[in-house]
Order: sequence, then structure tokens, then C-alpha cells
Amino acid sequence: MALSAGERASLAHDLILSLENPDAYELSPEQEAEIRRRVRKVKAGKAAGRPAAEVFTEIEAKLK
Repeated sequence: MALSAGERASLAHDLILSLENPDAYELSPEQEAEIRRRVRKVKAGKAAGRPAAEVFTEIEAKLK
């Protein structure tokens, strides 16, 4: 958790690709581009985050 948000996103991506069958989890070029765009935004300090609990509460309310 001591890593920056961009570093954690990059690590998560690398971990997915390291799975036993990474082809089953291959991202499309569009998904890869979106990840790179979001990481750049975080590193530039231009991303606005929200607490996970807030996001999950919002999603749960939409699913009811």
C-alpha cells in the first residue's frame, strides 16, 4: 500500500499477466490504452479519487 496509485495499477496489470494462463486475461489494445491514459493522469496528479466504500455503496444502490 506504500506504492503510489499508478504504481499499484501497473503492478495489478503485471500480476494479471503473470497468471498461469495470461492469454485468458489478455486485454484489448483499447483497454491497454485506457490503462496507460489513467496511469498518466494519476502520475500527473490530475485524477480525482473517491473512497472505495463510497463507490461500492453507489453501485449497490444502482443494482437494487
